[in-house]
Amino acid sequence: MMYLTIAVLCSVAVSVLLKILRQKNIDIRQTIVAGYPVAFLLTWFLLKPDLSSINALESAWGIVIALGILLPTVFIILGRAIESVGMVATDAAQRLSLIIPIVAAFLFFGEMLTGTRVFGLVLGFLALGALIYRPQQHNITAQAKQTPLWLFGVWAGYGIIDILFKQVAKHGTAFPLTLFLSFGLAGLLLFIYLLVTRVRWQGNALAAGVLLGTLNMGNIYAYVRAHQVLHESPSIVFTGMNVGVIAVATLIGVGVFKETLNRINMLGLGLAVCCVAVLFLA
Repeated sequence: MMYLTIAVLCSVAVSVLLKILRQKNIDIRQTIVAGYPVAFLLTWFLLKPDLSSINALESAWGIVIALGILLPTVFIILGRAIESVGMVATDAAQRLSLIIPIVAAFLFFGEMLTGTRVFGLVLGFLALGALIYRPQQHNITAQAKQTPLWLFGVWAGYGIIDILFKQVAKHGTAFPLTLFLSFGLAGLLLFIYLLVTRVRWQGNALAAGVLLGTLNMGNIYAYVRAHQVLHESPSIVFTGMNVGVIAVATLIGVGVFKETLNRINMLGLGLAVCCVAVLFLA
């Protein structure tokens, strides 16, 4: 359970870091670009990707390129969502992205949908709707109007990334190599973008990137190791990771950052936990 606990804490810590950076008006794009070399090197040392199988990528290169673009983009959207709606709803939306690969498997890859899975998907969509709900206000700001879009972007972005990783795995390419190449490409593309836009570099943003890259890779490595150690009980890892992140994020968001949740949002959190449980049973 140690690795599962570390994975949950690292995942929530990423959201905490992004929230703090936003509060301090630090350019998180620079933090993200500085974090990728760290994650790139840690992937090399911890997961030991097999570079000799790089020629086996073939058509999967398109997916790797898509990941290289999506990974930093979704990270930036994650930061905007945390700023707009808070880390509680954002982390819950990220966990609910698990329903997207299930829908894709049914629509595009010929898998059958059971009644239990349909019920789980309905719970997931209801949870997402409840999480983005905000009472109507007469003097609503432009930022408030964008809140549902940022949250939807987190949900959709992580769901698509999950699908892409699964498709690369079907090509026979090892997960460590995919992660290694995607991290490298993501960091390179974002760095080029920042250079082209002539960004004004911030030393504190780049320094925070070392921590972000470590936490990001720590989350992935601990999650992979949890599956390896608990290989006979994958349900514990799946449920523990998703419910654990929602629970810890709620405790920190409400207890430390004083985030406020209306009754509909709280219902959404409960539905999110139920969605994870039902999809596990499916």
